[in-house]
Amino acid sequence: MNFSEVLKKRHSIRTYRKKEVEAEKLKKLLDCINQAPSAGNLQAYHIYVVKKQEYRDQLALSAFGQNFIAQAPLVLVFMADLSRSSTRYGQRGVELYAIQDATIACAYAQLIARELGLGSCWVGAFDEERVKALLQTPNEYRPVALMPLGYSSVKGSRSQRKKVKEIYTIK
Repeated sequence: MNFSEVLKKRHSIRTYRKKEVEAEKLKKLLDCINQAPSAGNLQAYHIYVVKKQEYRDQLALSAFGQNFIAQAPLVLVFMADLSRSSTRYGQRGVELYAIQDATIACAYAQLIARELGLGSCWVGAFDEERVKALLQTPNEYRPVALMPLGYSSVKGSRSQRKKVKEIYTIK
């Protein structure tokens, strides 16, 4: 599948088959995420790969009852590493660059997952403190996104998009 097809075929998946994601696919996914650009090449993010059902159940509760999170065979939790970015960029690194690094990595993950035949859904609505407590993260980590991953149990369709001319302005 070429890149344009990946972009056009990617959509949020909220129902998953009871099929594990193969170790080699997870490895390829993580290897590709590692290629994502980051501010100053600091890679100021960390990813928790959550496989245990009891943790996925708690992540779903942390995300205000979005139960499809628990249904996915694994969940990636993207954390901004605020201290890593602050070492070079100070407060701007904490407030922006680390967050951008984690979100870029997450965006790459969605696209790579699609290329690998996996479904995903970016989840941004969750209780950050509850997620931190569950995963026992260092204080300097800030959860930015949850991404359930797995094989879709339904054939989904892409949501309607704006017309291209609506998303830009030339000056």
